[in-house]
Amino acid sequence: MLPVQCKMARAALRLGVRELAQLATVSPNTVARLERGEEMRHQTIAALRATLEGAGVLFVLEDSDGGPGVRLARHRGKSAGVQLAADPAISAHSGGGDATRRRPPPPSTGRT
Repeated sequence: MLPVQCKMARAALRLGVRELAQLATVSPNTVARLERGEEMRHQTIAALRATLEGAGVLFVLEDSDGGPGVRLARHRGKSAGVQLAADPAISAHSGGGDATRRRPPPPSTGRT
């Protein structure tokens, strides 16, 4: 996982540095250091990557079509307790902890 991919994954999941750190059981400073491109232990990067993948992030390698990136899985995998409750449009279903995106209801116009 590259530093830019960590930032992209957090943005896609609408997670802050502190939220990702808590989910991955690392310090917020560790996440910030990774995203600045500082040297990290392999197991620390693996823990952050596993947390993001558990929340439904797929890491895309650089190829002839473009640079490295991330995308969200259609059906997010079992998230091992990762719950993205910070965004009201994301909820965890009781059937296995899958996090899925839900559309919010349209604004009320006051007419019936």
